[in-house]
Amino acid sequence: MIEPGSRRTVLSGLVALAAGSGLTGTWLVARAQQAATPRHIGVLLAVVTPVGKEARAFRQGLLEAGYTEGREVAVEWRSADGDYARIPELVADLVHRNVDVIVVDTTVATWALKRATSTIPIVMTVVSDPVGSGLVANLAHPGGNVTGFSVMMPDLTPRRLQLLKEAIPRLTRVAVLWNPDSPFHTRLLQELKAAAPLLSIELSFVGVRTSEELTSAFSAISRGRPQALYINEDPLFFNHRTVLLGLALKFRLPNVSGVREYVDAGGLMSMGRTTRTYFADQPGTSTES
Repeated sequence: MIEPGSRRTVLSGLVALAAGSGLTGTWLVARAQQAATPRHIGVLLAVVTPVGKEARAFRQGLLEAGYTEGREVAVEWRSADGDYARIPELVADLVHRNVDVIVVDTTVATWALKRATSTIPIVMTVVSDPVGSGLVANLAHPGGNVTGFSVMMPDLTPRRLQLLKEAIPRLTRVAVLWNPDSPFHTRLLQELKAAAPLLSIELSFVGVRTSEELTSAFSAISRGRPQALYINEDPLFFNHRTVLLGLALKFRLPNVSGVREYVDAGGLMSMGRTTRTYFADQPGTSTES
């Protein structure tokens, strides 16, 4: 079953799957009992790396469930490091290796896997809208070979824009950074367009597909003379958040995003599906979510 969950980035998704039924429940127990050799788990990461805290948490979750990497299970790690162009070759490699199950972290990567195999079980961790994206039939009965967690939170999109308005009461112009290659961003833009008039805000949209486009994108943004920047969640933006936020500082653009890591890297504030909103240089303050 797919569970609509809270947005806790890739870390929480992988930990939950490692400790829960997605990987270490009845399926893996049965498979381990049937085989003397380790079962193979493929992990396809579009955002993070196999040496980051998320991977460490995944391994720790397996250990806590009684599975040692290299003994009961063998993990094939693949990371695109935020580069969508690398995903097809990584997908082809994992499918060619005929792993027993594949854990994947984003909509784009999950779609690539779904197109590549209908037999290997796929467990998604941070897919925003699996039904709307066509990955599953419905949340209760996904069907096919794709299951996992949904992190769809449409209510947060307008609330982040409202947060900017509260921080800058005279705010009337906001630039929105989005990735045309991200399937869910089209829906996010629709939600922003619906919310903006209620806040008396005019939006301008700038699409970025590669890290090389960031500098020119901010030049385009500056021509619209926005007073703030709305950053949509995306592996590309997340992996290059230091560069992105450096450009925002250069162009004097206060900003809002969806995860705390942007604030840690120099952003103004973030709001995600937790009980906290984070502001730069301030402890988290409670917010209803």
